[in-house]
Amino acid sequence: MNKPTVLVVDDEPDILQLLEITLSRMQLNTLKASSLAEAKASLEKQPPDLCLTDMKLPDGNGLTLIEHMQNHFPDVPVAMITAHGSVESAIEALKLGAFDFVTKPLALEKLRELVAHALKTAQSSADVTEDILVGTTPVMGKLRAQIRKVARSQAPVHIHGESGTGKEVVARLIHHAGPRRDQPFVAVNCGAIPPDLVESELFGHKKGAFTGATADKSGLFLAASGGTLLLDEVADLPLPMQVKLLRVIQEKSVRPVGSETEIPIDVRLLSATHKNLAQEVQHRQFRDDLYYRINVIGLHVPALRDRLDDIPILAAHILMKIADDQGVPQRGLTEAALTHLKTHLFPGNIRELENILARASALTENNDIDIDIHDLIQQEDFSAAQNVIQESDADASTTENNRVKAPTTLLHEVNGDLESYLAGKERQILTEALTAHRWNRTSAARSLGISFRSLRYRLKKLGLED
Repeated sequence: MNKPTVLVVDDEPDILQLLEITLSRMQLNTLKASSLAEAKASLEKQPPDLCLTDMKLPDGNGLTLIEHMQNHFPDVPVAMITAHGSVESAIEALKLGAFDFVTKPLALEKLRELVAHALKTAQSSADVTEDILVGTTPVMGKLRAQIRKVARSQAPVHIHGESGTGKEVVARLIHHAGPRRDQPFVAVNCGAIPPDLVESELFGHKKGAFTGATADKSGLFLAASGGTLLLDEVADLPLPMQVKLLRVIQEKSVRPVGSETEIPIDVRLLSATHKNLAQEVQHRQFRDDLYYRINVIGLHVPALRDRLDDIPILAAHILMKIADDQGVPQRGLTEAALTHLKTHLFPGNIRELENILARASALTENNDIDIDIHDLIQQEDFSAAQNVIQESDADASTTENNRVKAPTTLLHEVNGDLESYLAGKERQILTEALTAHRWNRTSAARSLGISFRSLRYRLKKLGLED
């Protein structure tokens, strides 16, 4: 079996020799180049399985080599060797397509980890997005291509998009399409953790570090060791915690609460939020230095209204899943029902479509779901009420110009007491959601498209907290 080959580009003979010895002990062949021109010539003669390049070269820099390889040898992962503390150069390299970076003086253990991950990337060309990321529209084709590209890198990726679009699904695909796919994938909803427990949840704690710490706890960063950690709703992290997270990213180590020593970590970091992080930075709700570290690569997940032509294939996929999960015959959709769905803007995105089809599938007595039995319409009433909840979170007051005109049938139900009517509807919706999710509040909040804190507040307001 042929040994993998690594091209090492550096103008310092001592570094070249150190790297050659280290790689040889890993049963790898080494090609050496001391300039940009030599590196390009070596690539043309024999493309390697991996390239390690220094930032400063006699006739150029490593960034130029990374660009050259992205254009001519895109399947060969390349990692940058930078001076210690040269954060800007490292981030620029990642943005240009570098797999990862390592700093001088070289920490050989971290170098070996980087090489092992990179070679796994080079050996894997599996496309795992087709069966999971449903849709054939151009925006979905673009998203698939972006996932395949970022999966080959170790750069931090920030996934943004509206609630219900499938940001966690995208994060899992990045993990499973990359070299860490055999290692853990850990997702944490930052908005669902009480502020005083965030540090302990992420970094762990020592026994006796605070009241209630009855045993050592490793924390989620260490739980994801070797794999991927997704910080979902990262915009909800308290500002003091953002400072500590930034240090963890920079130092690649964590210090459990109550500990005096730091523990090295090897984690691919992904983040996601439905909020506009750039605006959060402007409003001083999110640190700009942390923003630039986690947003090295940005990935946008499109709203469902931007790909309405995917509804037929999405609906078929969802109905098949409902049938499998519930052990019932699979329903179909009539042409009239599909046409009706395509006229809806889906503020709740795919999560809302799933709710509509789940209820319609349960209500209909026919093989195909149609609109003449009001299955879809009833569910859209639920969606409209859900939107009332979301809108009231953003702004409780409305002007006369943007008030929704109430249908005559609803006016009779309100009967002069709008507050009681809305509270009753809200209580019904929250109860149904909590029952459906077995009173798991985090899952119920996610299904409604609201934050965990908002759900907790509303349960308390409506007397449903207990």
